Amino acid sequence: MESALWNLEDKWKLSTQKSVAFFACTCTLIIGICIVVAFIRRRAATRRNGLVGPAHDIEWSEPKLLGLNSTSVKKVLTRTVRWSGPSKWEEKRSRSHTERVSPLLVVAGQLKGEFDRWQSHNSDSPVWQRPILMGEKCELPRFSGLILYDERGRPVHHVDNDQFSVDQENGEAVGRTTLKDLLLWGVDPNPYFNQSCFKMSAYTPKNILITGAAGFIACHVANRLVRSYPDYKIVVLDKLDYCSNLKNLIPSRSSTNFKFVKGDIASADLVNYLLITESIDTIMHFAAQTHVDNSFGNSFEFTKNNIYGTHVLLEACKVTGQIRRFIHVSTDEVYGETDEDAVVGNHEASQLLPTNPYSATKAGAEMLVMAYGRSYGLPVITTRGNNVYGPNQFPEKLIPKFILLAMKGKPLPIHGDGGNVRSYLYCEDVAEAFEVVLHKGEVGHVYNIGTTKERRVIDVAKDICKLFNIDPEKHIQFVENRPFNDQRYFLDDQKLKNLGWEERTMWEEGLKKTIEWYTNNPDWWGDVSGALLPHPRMFMMPGGIERNLDGAEKYDSGSTEFSGKSTETKTVAPASKTSDVPQKSPFKFLIYGRTGWIGGLLGKLCEKQGIPYEYGKGRLEDRSKLLADINAVKPTHVFNAAGVTGRPNVDWCESHKTETIRTNVAGTLNLADVCREHGLLMMNFATGCIFEYDAKHPEGSGIGFKEEDTPNFAGSFYSKTKAMVEELLKNYDNVCTLRVRMPITGDLSNNRNFITKISRYNKVVNIPNSMTILDELLPISIEMAKRNLTGIWNFTNPGVVSHNEILEMYKKYIDPAFTWANFTLEEQAKVIVAARSNNEMDASKLKKEFPELLPIKESLIKYVFEPNKKTSA
Repeated sequence: MESALWNLEDKWKLSTQKSVAFFACTCTLIIGICIVVAFIRRRAATRRNGLVGPAHDIEWSEPKLLGLNSTSVKKVLTRTVRWSGPSKWEEKRSRSHTERVSPLLVVAGQLKGEFDRWQSHNSDSPVWQRPILMGEKCELPRFSGLILYDERGRPVHHVDNDQFSVDQENGEAVGRTTLKDLLLWGVDPNPYFNQSCFKMSAYTPKNILITGAAGFIACHVANRLVRSYPDYKIVVLDKLDYCSNLKNLIPSRSSTNFKFVKGDIASADLVNYLLITESIDTIMHFAAQTHVDNSFGNSFEFTKNNIYGTHVLLEACKVTGQIRRFIHVSTDEVYGETDEDAVVGNHEASQLLPTNPYSATKAGAEMLVMAYGRSYGLPVITTRGNNVYGPNQFPEKLIPKFILLAMKGKPLPIHGDGGNVRSYLYCEDVAEAFEVVLHKGEVGHVYNIGTTKERRVIDVAKDICKLFNIDPEKHIQFVENRPFNDQRYFLDDQKLKNLGWEERTMWEEGLKKTIEWYTNNPDWWGDVSGALLPHPRMFMMPGGIERNLDGAEKYDSGSTEFSGKSTETKTVAPASKTSDVPQKSPFKFLIYGRTGWIGGLLGKLCEKQGIPYEYGKGRLEDRSKLLADINAVKPTHVFNAAGVTGRPNVDWCESHKTETIRTNVAGTLNLADVCREHGLLMMNFATGCIFEYDAKHPEGSGIGFKEEDTPNFAGSFYSKTKAMVEELLKNYDNVCTLRVRMPITGDLSNNRNFITKISRYNKVVNIPNSMTILDELLPISIEMAKRNLTGIWNFTNPGVVSHNEILEMYKKYIDPAFTWANFTLEEQAKVIVAARSNNEMDASKLKKEFPELLPIKESLIKYVFEPNKKTSA
């Protein structure tokens, strides 16, 4: 019995042991299968996201964690991958390259679903803006349409929730990517990982060329680099356009590592010469036409400067082969209008959708930059910035325009209803951003320079009114909107912040600094009345480079550059502009109208002829200053080329009558009287726009108005003041009045040139008029002064020429593809404020005194079209 029981017990134990063994084997098999399945799924997921390549070694490390306080972070893993299989990245670099990479996940597309609710509960820890760490416990909103980008910003994957998602329960991210092969655009891991885990190359330039550095933003960048990096040589290239001013570079002019060169980026010879002779290794390209209002009036100028100029620079870089960095400065406007309800701003890989001619040319320039980077390996970096404000900004821009108008107690014009939203950065913060991009920016990347702090235009106006203690209800004026005015620009600037940059100057502080600067420097830009108009069109400051050099260092005669090393440069004001001549000249001219077109040209003619001259410092209406000028200079003759003509045209005078009277009438009479007291001849540049065709002088008859004829045109307030003062000046026997009409020179880039103006109009009237070729007649004015001629002179070339005849010559000699259209005087009247004068002047008196004077059409060909000839005509 016991034996039977023992046998039964043994059988039961044996059976139990077999069952346990079977169960253990079964469990082991199931676990093994699960492990294999998990491994296969994990491998497939990582292969989909570019982490797995043929023949690679994996080494795990645990870097130091930076900037995270989350207690739920388990572990941060990085992996070192030694690539040996073929890939695009290998072909471009090395087949045995070792690179540290890290698992990253970033929501770069548009977040969906529960984003708003999730963000409100997690505002202190916006994990969606940074990498998700492996094993990190976090809760993310569901999303779709995630786009991953490679190191050049090209989309390489489009991932949906079913492919690449976050497990809401355990927070683990399914699917991984690498830092190098799939750079998630706009995210830098450095705030979260030890920098030693990633390749971060610091760039140190030697010789930097900064284009457009006499302008606003670039001058702050140039001055900052000159000041902070004495080992860098900074070469500045600027053509000194209307919105440039050499005084902006005064902080740098005495530095030994600074050099200024006057020139145009569109000159390939000059650019190539500079790159080679100055051993340039870095270019920071700021030069551009930037004012949107101007682009609506003359978009071709924007194409020429922004696209063609950039192309010339790029080609020079390709040819010389010495450039290590090419930083192209673009704008946030290339993204186009941002949706009003958008929570996430445009990131660097967002589509470019420019909406105005200015932003279209900037986008076009970007495409060229990108193409040269890809096709020729040019090391390019592009920046796109929000609006910038601060000292030294030309007042065609919103904030300085409002400040200057508020200083004068004038209305602040707001386009439309003022509801347009913009973001504003202080200039010094932006200069620091470019410093960061220069040293830390990665080649082939784009960086947004922006701020998330937005303001409506009307709020900007109100803030300025508040600081000036004026009533915004009384000083804000709503005007017609632009043809297209983007409602909002909004940038995602996280990528630049990850390089270490941040906005430092708050709006209130920056605005106060800016107002203080303009209050202390009200005349920094000279006469800017035209820039303060609600809709300026290709506003050109009078006087060209003479205006820009006021108060700054200027080159020696014939020189095109100055640098801190030079000891031969001289100051224009208050120093005399006397040229070295073999023998003392019997003449010395005092010229008023230094910032004017004719006044500037007179100075150049005096230099050419060796005639000593100085520009007057006093305003015409200030008698004591005029007396001081005469006592200091002791001139033999006085030239008055000062006067108000209106900016951009005579329509301005209709709304600024007191200012027009003050200069054109009171100031001119004041100067004539002071000259008479001192026995001086005054050469007074007047106008022939005080006549219009009438029954005695019909159009096309060849019968012109003579010097003794009574003015019969009063269609504009400007003409009224000029006729008035001319009549009064008849009582001064020491005055020579020169009636100028529709002045023309061979410089077709000058916006005040009559030919330049009409060649840019969409439509023109076609009426014959008398005109003045300044290249021929200004030297005659100097000769008239030497002869001490007085009285009234019709200062035009003999004969008349119509608008169509001039444009026909333009087409024949300059542009065979040029076209234009005409409209009537009645149609013209609908688009102008003041009427325009059309007449023929009788130049027989001047022709008799100077028989060599050419008829108008011959003079046009000789002085304008032949020198600018571009066709085989």
